[in-house]
Amino acid sequence: MIKFDKFTLQNGLKVIVHHDPSTTLVAFNILYHVGSKNESPDKTGFAHLFEHLMFEGSIHIPSYDRPLQLAGGENNAFTTNDITNYYITLPKENIETAFWLESDRMFGLDFSQKKLDIQKNVVIEEFNQNYLNQPYGDSSLLLRPLAYKVHPYQWATIGKDISHIQNADLEDVRNFFMHHYAPNNAILSISGNVKTDEIKTLSEKWFAPIEKREIALRVISKEPEQLKARTQTVYRNVPFDAIYIAFHMSSKLENDYYVADLISDLFANGKSSRLYQSLVKTKQLFSDINAYITGDIDEGLFIITGKVMSTVKINDAETAIWEEINQLSNGNIDDYEIEKVKNKFESVYEFGQLSALNKAMDLAYHELLGDAERINQEIEKYRRVTKDEIQKTASKIFNRKNSSTLYYLSKK
Repeated sequence: MIKFDKFTLQNGLKVIVHHDPSTTLVAFNILYHVGSKNESPDKTGFAHLFEHLMFEGSIHIPSYDRPLQLAGGENNAFTTNDITNYYITLPKENIETAFWLESDRMFGLDFSQKKLDIQKNVVIEEFNQNYLNQPYGDSSLLLRPLAYKVHPYQWATIGKDISHIQNADLEDVRNFFMHHYAPNNAILSISGNVKTDEIKTLSEKWFAPIEKREIALRVISKEPEQLKARTQTVYRNVPFDAIYIAFHMSSKLENDYYVADLISDLFANGKSSRLYQSLVKTKQLFSDINAYITGDIDEGLFIITGKVMSTVKINDAETAIWEEINQLSNGNIDDYEIEKVKNKFESVYEFGQLSALNKAMDLAYHELLGDAERINQEIEKYRRVTKDEIQKTASKIFNRKNSSTLYYLSKK
């Protein structure tokens, strides 16, 4: 049981405090409720660009990393379709350094054409290196718009097209900052050997003077039900054919989400999982195969992907995947399999909660979902999943009409 306190400043900043006397370090985590789904379709990749820009210095602090290093701290950030998350770990006695740094860049970044150009070039290079010049790198850029036709999950966090970042100007950047990176669009969570009173005092000192801002309207179109199977075939300079099959599934806030997550573990969590044992080890149709959920807050995707052995035809490989899908959907599941994946999830989750940083991040995320108390309900939600629920959810998800298949073929 993770205990915590919560309070909200007058400017709308939510603050969560978890007292953890077992560590000398403090985790300082700030979550902004902005991800790639909050971008305009013609200006994508901005949330990820800001993940970089936020480290370029703020109005009163020209260097972000230098003072943090002097305080013995480390920092990083990540962007998803739904959120952007910045975090710091540092010794408890230097915690005010984190308040100073994070409040100043929330107050205002030091925008300049030079700094924008530097980070645009970094993102463009990342786009080229990770998505265009890497084998199979553009698969997500192809699969997402195949599966989504309305919802902004149709583009990856890197953006829909690199020209959107290339064409970004200072006015675009300022507008995006002012309408998203605000106290009333953020959750601050702190985990460590700290007391709520001292965190409240520091929060009032450093964050309360920042005025709330007008947050951009969240007009996000719901993806309509998919009523027809979709396919796309591409040819690339890759060593093996690959297949990607995406199915629409429930949102993070529905019970089916937990069921689908366990199904993905039944299929592909380790070498004892179904797909590996059957299609890699026994039938030797694939050199590698995986199944996972995208983990999005809105309705996400259940994805099965595999690299096909050179002697195997792509149609035979796809048929074998569907045979495995149908077996599970028809209820061919042993109780021990279900218990195994539940136990594995529980052990990984419990181990993760030993980290003050993981607790800080999870508390902020669950608060965004509705209530930080959800952090104490995760294991039970997985524990409650039954064999019948697995079969019913599998039958609902793994409908051919609900599938989008990308055939990623090697040029011969």
